[in-house]
Amino acid sequence: MVKDFGKLLLACGLVAAASLAVAQDSYPSKPIKLIVPYAAGGPADLLARTVAERLGPRLGQPVLIENKTGAGGHLGGELVAKGAADGYTLMLGTIAHNGAVKLYSNLRYDPLKDLQPVALIAESPSVLIVNQKSPIKSVAELLVTLRSQPGKMSYGSAGNGSAMHMAAELFRYMAKVDYVHVPYRGGAPAMADLLGGQVDMLFESLGTAHPHLKSGKVRALAVTGTARNASLPDVPTLDEAGVPGYSSVPWYTISAARGVPPTIVSKLNAEINAVLKTPELVQRWDALGIQPLGGSVADALRRNQMETDKWTAVITSANLKAE
Repeated sequence: MVKDFGKLLLACGLVAAASLAVAQDSYPSKPIKLIVPYAAGGPADLLARTVAERLGPRLGQPVLIENKTGAGGHLGGELVAKGAADGYTLMLGTIAHNGAVKLYSNLRYDPLKDLQPVALIAESPSVLIVNQKSPIKSVAELLVTLRSQPGKMSYGSAGNGSAMHMAAELFRYMAKVDYVHVPYRGGAPAMADLLGGQVDMLFESLGTAHPHLKSGKVRALAVTGTARNASLPDVPTLDEAGVPGYSSVPWYTISAARGVPPTIVSKLNAEINAVLKTPELVQRWDALGIQPLGGSVADALRRNQMETDKWTAVITSANLKAE
């Protein structure tokens, strides 16, 4: 009886292993969800939709965008981390998940342990912008105003731990100024309130800021990278404009739940890399100041670790906490 039971268990194990192998070989056999943990219309959403519409045809299945907002992007992160590790639910990860984890003390998951980076997607400097009606026309004028009226001005962000939030907090720390943080459920509602005059400034992604800059509704004061951006050649860096050494360049990663089979992770990585080399995508992103990245899974892990080390040091030094 014991021997028969052992044989039964072995047979079940072999069947399960065979089924898993077939599932991996046939992946994907149904639509894939790509979770964007911020509101539609923001930088993460723009990048995710650009990749998804090209990735679906390559995989032979639709890649469907779902916007799951809240908790500075961590509701979406937790949803993916605690979901099935089968490769059918992915996430557009940002600094909130890959760099600013130290900001939170009560997350119900560990982004570094529970999420598996699949591929680097892109990086793009942010641009410090104000409403066109603002009297402030340069970083020098902004610094004078902030230092003479501490705590009076406000900035919007896509939520605690977002790239917009961290860029502004690094500016606060390095420039020794003070202002009020107004977190939203994504970059799009933050932009809407800048246009409406409810907040004074944003550290917005170049990609989503460009249409408003072109229309003349907002004014660019500086970019956050280490060099001027080709799409805004007349706009100085913050380093040039009065905050020496400042640099904050948001980057984006597609991630899955930890435990997704390596063959599926490798397949997704290869297809995403192919998408990022599409001439039309490269041209479109270049016009918006966005740099496609790509590379191996190991490249994504290294970048995320490097950024986590950097932002952990910033968060600790500035004594930042999620509001």
